[in-house]
Amino acid sequence: MQAINATLNRFLAEAKPSATYRVMDRVAARRAEGKSIVSLSAGEPDFDTPAPIREAGVTAIRCGQTRYTQVAGLRALREAVADKFRRENGIDYDWRQTLVCTGGKQVIFNALAATLNEGDEVIVPAPYWVSYPEMVQVCGGRPVIVECGVQSGFKLTPAQFDQAIGPRTRWVILNSPSNPTGAVYSRAELQALAGVLLAHPHVMVLSDDIYEHLIFDGQPFFTMAQVEPRLRERVLTMNGVSKAYAMTGWRIGFGAGPEWLIDAMEKLQGQQTSGASTISQYAALAALTGTQDFVRESRTVFQRRRDLLVERLNRTRGLRCEVPQGAFYAFASCEALIGKTTAGGRPLASDEDVVNALLDEAGVAAVHGSAFGLGPYIRIAYALDDAMLTRACDAIERFCDSLSP
Repeated sequence: MQAINATLNRFLAEAKPSATYRVMDRVAARRAEGKSIVSLSAGEPDFDTPAPIREAGVTAIRCGQTRYTQVAGLRALREAVADKFRRENGIDYDWRQTLVCTGGKQVIFNALAATLNEGDEVIVPAPYWVSYPEMVQVCGGRPVIVECGVQSGFKLTPAQFDQAIGPRTRWVILNSPSNPTGAVYSRAELQALAGVLLAHPHVMVLSDDIYEHLIFDGQPFFTMAQVEPRLRERVLTMNGVSKAYAMTGWRIGFGAGPEWLIDAMEKLQGQQTSGASTISQYAALAALTGTQDFVRESRTVFQRRRDLLVERLNRTRGLRCEVPQGAFYAFASCEALIGKTTAGGRPLASDEDVVNALLDEAGVAAVHGSAFGLGPYIRIAYALDDAMLTRACDAIERFCDSLSP
């Protein structure tokens, strides 16, 4: 019998698997061995989905709302999405300019797959969410990575942006608040980037606002289509219910943008997954139209956790951490640990070595910063209660104190 040709799609073959999921797999393997692990790797709130939202899902099941919806989502949910953008962001989208997807990740992938031709370029500021460059790669495009270090607050500057733009540039991806750094773009910073965009009319903006409601210290949130209305027809604004309402497993994201783009994304989705889960859509509708108390309360909790974690990291030998302005991640420099040796005899030559040793010798899981495009850093998710965070910080401190030159 002739052997099957196992050659993969070349764009997929060149893409990397998700670093965060690899860490989660390692955590699961350690726990299966009976090890006690504190995981600071997962990007999801530890809270339960609020009861009224859960009940909306149960009610949908009991009422027989379990059939297909339109590919682009329930009209009631799309209207709620448009209303959310008008109410919270001052952007007047019609419901026909919205699309509901199976998670925010699908919104981004749909946009890239619907618009990129082979060789098209997407500007990705680093540090970046691990999936951005890989999605670009899988869609046949070329990610143009622009390193944005601590000197610029881990944010893209207008000069860097202008220099990165070329004739094949199709998109720039902006994520605020940022995964992995928690950096937040101010109105003035977005306006400065908008000035560059106005001079380059062939470049579109993919604005990933999934952490919008997790901004601390009373800072306001701004998004590109809001601060520069002249760019409205070139901006896809992405958001969802996963982070703000602790609904990661419900898998509902949404986007809004020009109709030509939404129509193309809907066309793609119709041949891919069709509509998102009907039950989850009814739960998302309840989230967007119900009381927003949970959003405010969870933000307060995350800010307290941020303060606890950053204070502990900055008094741990060999670590240095800027104060994140949003999301629920701390991005700590571990440069001073590179070149040292662990108590178990492992040399630390990279930030990946650091996180591997932390897991194996200290029982704490984090993700190496180089997976997000900037090392030597470690990303720590503070989506755990105070007791578990304190336990993790104690273990990290003991680990760092035990290192030898």
